[in-house]
Amino acid sequence: MATPHTLSWRGHLRAVLVLGLPLAGSHLAQIAIGVTDTAMLGWYGVEPLAAGFLGASVFMLLMLVGSGFAWAVIPLVASAAVEGDETRLRRVTRMGMWLSAIYAALVLPLMLWSEVWLLELGQVPSVAADTQAYLRIAGWGMFPALLAMVLKSHLSALEHTRVVLWATLLSALVNAAANWALIFGNWGAPELGLQGAAIASVLSQLGALGALAAWAGLAPRLRPHALFVRLWRPDWAGFGQVFRLGWPIGLTTLAEAGLFFVSASMMGLLGTDMLAAHGIALELAAVSFMVHVGLSQTATVRAGQALGRNDMVGLRRGAIVAAGCSAAFGLLTVSAFLLLPETLIGLFLDADDPMAPHIVTIGVTLLAFAALFQFADAAQVMALGLLRGIQDTRVPMVLAALSYWAVGAPAGYFLGIEAGFGGPGVWSGLVIGLALAAASLTVRFVYRLRAIGASHSTYAPSVG
Repeated sequence: MATPHTLSWRGHLRAVLVLGLPLAGSHLAQIAIGVTDTAMLGWYGVEPLAAGFLGASVFMLLMLVGSGFAWAVIPLVASAAVEGDETRLRRVTRMGMWLSAIYAALVLPLMLWSEVWLLELGQVPSVAADTQAYLRIAGWGMFPALLAMVLKSHLSALEHTRVVLWATLLSALVNAAANWALIFGNWGAPELGLQGAAIASVLSQLGALGALAAWAGLAPRLRPHALFVRLWRPDWAGFGQVFRLGWPIGLTTLAEAGLFFVSASMMGLLGTDMLAAHGIALELAAVSFMVHVGLSQTATVRAGQALGRNDMVGLRRGAIVAAGCSAAFGLLTVSAFLLLPETLIGLFLDADDPMAPHIVTIGVTLLAFAALFQFADAAQVMALGLLRGIQDTRVPMVLAALSYWAVGAPAGYFLGIEAGFGGPGVWSGLVIGLALAAASLTVRFVYRLRAIGASHSTYAPSVG
């Protein structure tokens, strides 16, 4: 078997695909939960669709911020596994679970009493009330969702990616079945509409957590790690390590996810039909983005392993191969968005709904903008994944925040609201912010790669 220093380009491509395809599939299955909610609520009615999308956006925003601790587990476990340090491998994962549970408890009140601050943001009272009703159920799913993400990170770093895929597929199937039963009252279940979608999401998250925990604790190759033995015992060194690496990741994610949440709020100011079309277009963009996230996570694992081995050649080659795979997939999604927009948007709407044709018209325009930022979005998440793999998170946090909030959000507000360009103007701001983030983060990775290459024999990883 080739050593890390002699691994060919083809070998890197094979390694990225073997690790990355199941991860990309698992992220697609994860986003399928949100897509299923959006599609079935769209069949149920436009108003439940708008409230459900807004509620899911709030939940996803908070979950992505909290997932910084789960993401921090990936490079730490990957590096510890290469070095054969099972104690550190186990402890950083446990502390990731601790930090995730603490975070979930802290943000739960924001969801239980969300109507107040949604009204302050200018949302229509009926939409704000319905969104709170959704979140008062869905919010409890934050605990299993984040704990499952830590276990996914742990297993991914150990290259047990197929079980991550199967557990996420199981979760998506549970969600789809529960949605069908509880939203519409099928199979003898009560018709709960929007609240039924919230219950279905919680059930799916519990299912994923159970499956992942069972594998992590009982699989023969993983049982020696004793991951859940004395789970209650703290390891403050590991706690600090995960926290220091994880909080910048969480805030970086907040910067990006917050940009999309603010864009949803801007679209809500333009009308329920505009918000519904925005929700559909964003769900479609999110589906393709999940593949890039999976490849970015693969890049984090591969970079963390290369760093642990002091394999600078492998680090550079792996980065180029992962970025190339992401760009190739971007070409496919851009083609689909530009050639099949009506077909894609129609999947989320009831053809008999009188508002459907108008929403399709709006959505076609928004999908054209989604096609524009596909490459920028893919490039920035890939750069972030590589930077996390080399444990550089603080400077990327600043670069992302400036790109999204000092440039992207103001541009979207000015073009969409002040200048009167509506939805296309808001989405133009998204494109501008993502493009700037992609450029600055890529430059940062190239700079860090050169610095590591110049001193790899004495290099000690830091958090940026």
